[in-house]
Amino acid sequence: VQLQASGGGLVQPGGSLRLSCAASGSIFSISGMRWYRQAPGKQRELVASITTFGSTNYADSVKGRFTISRDNAKKTMYLQMNSLVPEDTAVYYCYANIFVNRNTPKDYWGQGTLVTVSS
Repeated sequence: VQLQASGGGLVQPGGSLRLSCAASGSIFSISGMRWYRQAPGKQRELVASITTFGSTNYADSVKGRFTISRDNAKKTMYLQMNSLVPEDTAVYYCYANIFVNRNTPKDYWGQGTLVTVSS
């Protein structure tokens, strides 16, 4: 099982980006999925989470600007990031709790994708 994060890049303040996180491999089902980020010199922080049925939660710093979503058929999670500010600059990591069979959940992490917000 692998998680592949993509969509990062350089964007100007006020701009938008959409991150994707695709799961692949022998997957029975996917439970909770999350986006984390780690800025230079700072600890990794939870940005947003989404349950199997679409319930979401956000860090206060991104509420109203970021939207997390998922496509269960495509085994893919997204993070739409709008009104970006320099403080959003970080490596963004995706996480998923994946059942490889009916009874065995495991935690998986993507490799990270760099988002740089700068003029």
